[in-house]
Amino acid sequence: MTAAQWLPVFVVLSSLLPGIVIFLLREEAYWARTLLNLTGAVLKLALVAVMAVGVFQGQTYEARFPLFAGQDLALHAAPLSLLFVVLSSVLWLVTTLYAIGYLESSPHRSRFFGFFSLCVSATTGIAMAANLLSFVLFYEMLTLATYPLVVHRGTPEALRAGRVYLGYTLAGGALLLLGAIWLTALAGPVNFAEAGSLANVPPSARGVLPVIFVLLIAGLGVKASLVPLHSWLPIAMIAPAPVSALLHAVAVVKAGAFGIVRVVYDVFGVRLSAELGLLGPLAVLASLTILYGSIMALRQTDLKRRLAFSTISQVSYIVLGTSIVGAFATTGGLVHIVHQGIMKITLFFCAGNFAETVGITDVRRMHGLGRRMPLTAAAFTVAALGMIGIPPLAGFISKWYLGLGALEGGSPWAIVILLVSTLLNAAYFLPIVNDMWFRSRPEPWDERLPRGRLETRWLLLAPPVVMAVLVAAAGILAEVPMSPLEWSRLITGLEYGR
Repeated sequence: MTAAQWLPVFVVLSSLLPGIVIFLLREEAYWARTLLNLTGAVLKLALVAVMAVGVFQGQTYEARFPLFAGQDLALHAAPLSLLFVVLSSVLWLVTTLYAIGYLESSPHRSRFFGFFSLCVSATTGIAMAANLLSFVLFYEMLTLATYPLVVHRGTPEALRAGRVYLGYTLAGGALLLLGAIWLTALAGPVNFAEAGSLANVPPSARGVLPVIFVLLIAGLGVKASLVPLHSWLPIAMIAPAPVSALLHAVAVVKAGAFGIVRVVYDVFGVRLSAELGLLGPLAVLASLTILYGSIMALRQTDLKRRLAFSTISQVSYIVLGTSIVGAFATTGGLVHIVHQGIMKITLFFCAGNFAETVGITDVRRMHGLGRRMPLTAAAFTVAALGMIGIPPLAGFISKWYLGLGALEGGSPWAIVILLVSTLLNAAYFLPIVNDMWFRSRPEPWDERLPRGRLETRWLLLAPPVVMAVLVAAAGILAEVPMSPLEWSRLITGLEYGR
């Protein structure tokens, strides 16, 4: 194979190989572990940048390795793949820096960072999978790599959360595998294709396609936290803040939503999905999940649980955009893969800072945090306003295109869903912002970390501040070439500036 063909493989290996070496390091090997982590993260980002420029210029990157019965392990870098891979690479680097600061005195750091690297390897493999078999293999690798991160603290609560997480995700993986095997038996090896790969399925076999579609969506819907398959996600919030950030912003829930995009557009194809009447029920399920997640978020007093239910709601914007036929809705759903990721990771970094620095985890005790931790509170505020959809932040761009798509696709009811969700977003975020900035602290702070010139450790402070800047930049610079919005337009074929 040529160097270009090997590039997707190198992207996966850039985190896989450091992760394997990190497992072998002693806990005291701080600098060696840090060097491996950061070298792998920077190398991955550099490789992805080269690949993104090449794809933008029309170059093809694909690697195939024969497995069995005409099936290949295949990695392919296309515009859709790169949207997810770039997000994964950027957020892995930022989360690695945050995790180094967060776990400074924690035990089992080599185990944590080893599985952390395997998790990112699986995520990039999911993004670049060129066929259904490769997707399933990396999807299950992600389940196995994230379980040790969920149970990292080893407490009874963490172990219980891990059992729930593993039960849900393994069951979802079994459904996905069953659907993949059944579809392969009907159509042969299922390669992802731009207009769908089922054009050659005989008419006599099309009667079972809706059943296979349900199996695939149910398997993916577990990780995407579609109602009623969502219960594992709030429970998994017992994990450390870097894990929560990874689960919500780039790895698990995003992998499920990305898989649904793949099934609708690259396996069934949007035309066949519409002909079989599959998109309407999927849109209804996404809408119910959006409203349910927002309502439940409003009821939570623990900050991380509130953010978890917010994720359940926000990730279904991606599914809703996928379910409405039309370039605008699809663009809105795809760009929200990135926008939700950068907004949500900012919020979880801030939640981790509040807990680690002054012991605040309850939304009812956040009075005055803007004065004690102004930079962290400012980052939280920017991301929260972005989630609500305040212009010109990233979330506004997503909702604008979803709204345009609802009109274009003849689904004005979806605008009502977006409006109600936006009001609920405001109801569970704005009181927190108000308390942080406009209410005074009634009691002394529970100082968990030594106070220095900064409000907390710089490795905890820099990541949310940088990500908050990206939340603003993604909205303000949405029209810049190779921005998340422009890249999503490239995928959907939507004319620039239309």
